[in-house]
Amino acid sequence: MTGLRKWQAECLEQAKSHYLSRRDFFVQATPASGKTRFAAELAKWLLDEQLIDFVICFAPTREVVAGMQRTFSAVLQQRFGNIIASVGAAYTYQAMEYQPDDFWNIFKESRTLAIFDEIHHCAGHDPLLSNTWGQQIIRNIQDQASYTLGLSGTPWRSDDLPIALARYSDPEGRLICDFRYDLQRAVNDGVCKAPRITLIDNPLIRLVEEKENSESVRGFSCFSQLLSESPVSYEDLLRHDGILNAVLDIGINQLKAVRQATPEAGGLVVATDIEHAHQIAEILRAKHQSYVVVTSKTPKAQQLIDRFRHDNTSWIVAVSMISEGTDIQRLSVCCYLSRIRTELHYRQVLGRILRKMGTEDKEAWLYVIAEPTLRKYSQRIANDLPEDQSTLQAKKLHDRLTKSHAEHANGNTISETENKDHSLSTSDQNGKSELQVNEPSLLTLSFSQYYRQYLLSLI
Repeated sequence: MTGLRKWQAECLEQAKSHYLSRRDFFVQATPASGKTRFAAELAKWLLDEQLIDFVICFAPTREVVAGMQRTFSAVLQQRFGNIIASVGAAYTYQAMEYQPDDFWNIFKESRTLAIFDEIHHCAGHDPLLSNTWGQQIIRNIQDQASYTLGLSGTPWRSDDLPIALARYSDPEGRLICDFRYDLQRAVNDGVCKAPRITLIDNPLIRLVEEKENSESVRGFSCFSQLLSESPVSYEDLLRHDGILNAVLDIGINQLKAVRQATPEAGGLVVATDIEHAHQIAEILRAKHQSYVVVTSKTPKAQQLIDRFRHDNTSWIVAVSMISEGTDIQRLSVCCYLSRIRTELHYRQVLGRILRKMGTEDKEAWLYVIAEPTLRKYSQRIANDLPEDQSTLQAKKLHDRLTKSHAEHANGNTISETENKDHSLSTSDQNGKSELQVNEPSLLTLSFSQYYRQYLLSLI
């Protein structure tokens, strides 16, 4: 394998010193920086020094578990996994509650290093104030394992519960990390691509509200105003064909540009649910884009992800499948169209496109609707890098005519109006969508043919 990155070597030396007096080591390293490789190297050192007998890893998903087993096998040059004579294995956090007593006896009877990837999923310092996974750690590992290693790219929880095995300052309650490697340093070191987060907005939105004997028309200058001053929800925007076409067209054009220098580059679309994923897939198909859809209901989804990792398919459309820890180095462009609006999820998705393949892929592009909460998270990420520059670009998106026939389902009607413009190769965004809401009126949304892109340039 290749040599260690500078931060990995520094962290390894610090862990060696730390383990002389403490057995719990906590690392915060930005997503896509190489936490698994560092963990494998630390395990190798402990095994070589005959300080441990086994290595047991836990991670949030089967995809991440598979990646850990590949990395540990390569670094340790030993069998790693549920096979005879292996030096260790990796499991999902979900599997913890189904392990027999003999499994937990490993930590009591042998010298063991327990590694927890994305440990922020495990909450609690005591059995009463902890989630299921945190309880398993407290009950079976906390006082039994010879050494523990906690890893996280986003070390916080939306429920504000403490992270298992973590230490906090008193009285401030701030997480104490034994080693921290942030996004700014990762970009400066050339470990991660520089993220370009683009907020997509519309400057001229028209909302028609029709009642039995009257009709009212209101105008809005941005999505933020529309969401705060009308019954239209963020999820309504995510499912609007016009907006989907706009966001996907921008992503498609950017991926084409990236592929000129890096032909194997791919794109990720994060969808809201299975129905939404297939709606997006139909739009990509109409635009003659190659794609694969992976959801919790997709047969052999992990095999499809692995195939995408190595082939030349342009897009992968995913619902909760391409998440934290999933390693697909060729991802360079992401359209974030999920209804999930937590900072943890948003940063983890960004991390999926920050991994580097070589020296040429220096930038990663994330496109997101300019919803207020996501705008706030985007700005926080921008603030992580002090050399940021923010620029406003208004770009005309239309160049060809598309027309979709009306669809009728569950009282919802979606139709597109025609608009010809041959300057760019994208689809018509001047469409109208009638949205049935909980009020006795019918709302019709129409958007300007111009969408604005607010680029947060992260250097």
